[in-house]
Amino acid sequence: MVEKTAKSANVVHVGSVDYEKVDSDYLDKRQLKRGVAGWILLAGLGVSYVISGDFAGWNFGLEQGGFGGLLIATVLMAVMYTFMVFGVAELSAAIPTAGGGYGFARRAMGPLGGFLTGTAILLEYAIAPAAIAIFIGGYVGELTGLDGPLVYAAFYVVFIGIHLLGAGEALKIMLVITAIAAAALLVFVVGMIPHFDWANLTDIAVNEQAAGASPFLPFGYVGIWAAIPFGMWFFLAIEGVPLAAEETRDPARDMPRGIITAMIILLVFGGLVLFLAPGGSSANLMKDHAAPLVGALQFAYGESSLMATFVNVVGLAGLIASFFSIIFAYSRQLFALSRAGYLPRWLSLTGGRKVPTMALIVPGVLGFLLSLTGEGDLMITIAVFGATISYAMMMLSHIILRVKAPELERPYRTPGGVLTTGIALILSLVALASTFLVSLEAAMWSAVFYAVMVAYFGIYSRHHLVAKAPEEEFEAIARAEAELGKL
Repeated sequence: MVEKTAKSANVVHVGSVDYEKVDSDYLDKRQLKRGVAGWILLAGLGVSYVISGDFAGWNFGLEQGGFGGLLIATVLMAVMYTFMVFGVAELSAAIPTAGGGYGFARRAMGPLGGFLTGTAILLEYAIAPAAIAIFIGGYVGELTGLDGPLVYAAFYVVFIGIHLLGAGEALKIMLVITAIAAAALLVFVVGMIPHFDWANLTDIAVNEQAAGASPFLPFGYVGIWAAIPFGMWFFLAIEGVPLAAEETRDPARDMPRGIITAMIILLVFGGLVLFLAPGGSSANLMKDHAAPLVGALQFAYGESSLMATFVNVVGLAGLIASFFSIIFAYSRQLFALSRAGYLPRWLSLTGGRKVPTMALIVPGVLGFLLSLTGEGDLMITIAVFGATISYAMMMLSHIILRVKAPELERPYRTPGGVLTTGIALILSLVALASTFLVSLEAAMWSAVFYAVMVAYFGIYSRHHLVAKAPEEEFEAIARAEAELGKL
């Protein structure tokens, strides 16, 4: 069905939304710096988004499912993320805008679908830094005894400040920090291999009341499901690479190469950490440790060992890398939604350095306030709730666009096509359901956030969208081509 378009002096009505006319210099005030990233920087960005998940957070899955539960959950999530990355690589090469997943869903499912996806991504990226700040505090506390609000505030201020200097500068600094973090992981791996013992993986007490309980699955089959959000922590946020599309030299070529390379690296790191941290020390010790890699090395080499101290100091780079890069991600997602009018437009204004100042600062303030709860596992679960919704929407977008827009230019095509993204879609829905099992509180807070945002869209922003925004122009072009095809 072709949408009816009605025009007035300042508004164009299309379907269920209204596009307001804006000043001729509207987009000039909302410009990102072009061409600052190639595929190597994008791969580094993808790894840096996630690498903190190797240093802390994943180990809470041992408390939920034991080693066996977390292992099976991680394998399932590795499949989901790998297949999703293939789908996202295709979409980001075909629709290269700063909106990322919001842009894909906008093209496939219209304004509401785009907004729901962008809101889910924003929830994930606004909350994840709060969790990482808490984990940074744990590592700093192990090193200096200083933890809490002052540590969280210092990291937010310093790294938002660096982003305000410019995207090119921030991405290069991010790559260096990520390389340092990778070096710490390699030292950890080399140090723990001699101490690995299969028996250490299954030393968590078995809950005899749980169905299917065993030393491998101490909390039974349900533990697998409960461990899924923490298995995701090894890969969570890699889908944010496309948010740098407008700052990439050649998105059609660089986006697929960058995000797939990052995924391969993360699969290797995640597998090594999952086996060696509990296997070289104790799964029971790791299950609620604030700094698990440091704890594992201290168990193996002693409290004041040089290796444990090195990984503690240098390993902070892993947490910092993800903290730093996800700040980049939330700012670009907020920028894109604001530029198109889905959120207040002043959030997308950029200055002389071509960075979205308020889109960096506002979520940073909110994230800092959330970090004061000190509940890193709760923050993880909320972030996973938003992430899984966005994954389902992006994979659905890939499937819809394969059917709805077969003519769309696709410089990269997903191996296996819609079968691959269909499997990722099903697994993302399983992961979404798992958040309710782990923390009903997290799911309810996430639902409240979603309800507020959807109400804002329904009552206000759908009547004040901006047709000039790139994500909206993609739809306008598609609509015009469809009309021409009928002539």
